[in-house]
Amino acid sequence: MKAVIQRGQNARVTVEDRVTGEIDNGLVVLLGVTHEDTEEDAKYLADKIVNLRIFEDEQGKMNLSLKDIGGQMLSISQFTLYGDTRKGRRPNFMNAAKPGPANELYESFNAFVKDQEITVETGAFGEMMDVQLTNVGPVTLILESKDR
Repeated sequence: MKAVIQRGQNARVTVEDRVTGEIDNGLVVLLGVTHEDTEEDAKYLADKIVNLRIFEDEQGKMNLSLKDIGGQMLSISQFTLYGDTRKGRRPNFMNAAKPGPANELYESFNAFVKDQEITVETGAFGEMMDVQLTNVGPVTLILESKDR
């Protein structure tokens, strides 16, 4: 699994002009699933992201986690994270998992985050979505479960 995480505020996702998820303060997570991913990958990334110390403390140092600040998560399924652009000019998405298994692992990831008492808002799997956010910092990181 691959995740692009952004520290965000005032973040929302809409599908066909309907807001499906919205947070005030926390993380926006774009999550991609590939063929080899398992529940363990979902659990690993959920735990890593929730406990990653990327929010500022009283001294302005990134020393607090999403859990520490009582933040929320806006979780967006993002198969294009596995787009391969090495050949040609149009990406291929052969490394992205098929929709059925990808959605199952995406839902597992969200459940693992919720198990840690974090509010999770979501987009709509497989739909065209508009995502808006104010990236605070800006802070943007990329995590991959295979890197553990």
